[in-house]
Amino acid sequence: MSAQQLQRSKYGFSKTVDLPYVEAVERARGALKSEGFGVLCEIDLKEKLKEKLGIDFRNYVILGACNPPLAYQTLQQEIDIGLLLPCNVVVYEADQAGKSVVAAINAKTMLSVVGNTALEEVATQVNEKLERVIAQL
Repeated sequence: MSAQQLQRSKYGFSKTVDLPYVEAVERARGALKSEGFGVLCEIDLKEKLKEKLGIDFRNYVILGACNPPLAYQTLQQEIDIGLLLPCNVVVYEADQAGKSVVAAINAKTMLSVVGNTALEEVATQVNEKLERVIAQL
């Protein structure tokens, strides 16, 4: 597996990995667990788009990840923060055969819409953990 750089966008960060999709999903789950996240929900977009629209789409899953202590900490500051939880991590087949993309939300960007500066420290912690998740792959 080659070491790919973390790519950053305004709302997240990602990495293309030399792993087939199924293996990338499993590795992402393991990396999330190692950073204290559980997967609360999973949305298989390929399956849902086929079921609802009859569209064939690439393998693509959204993992709703939650770190309970950090989620609780944010709920103490903003009770309605649940509208922005959990933190999404996506895994999908890359355009290149045998490769996948793993991406995570930028918690600082996401939580900035709240306008509560007390959340900045938690958002920084979440980002550090999610960046380590992506870097492990």
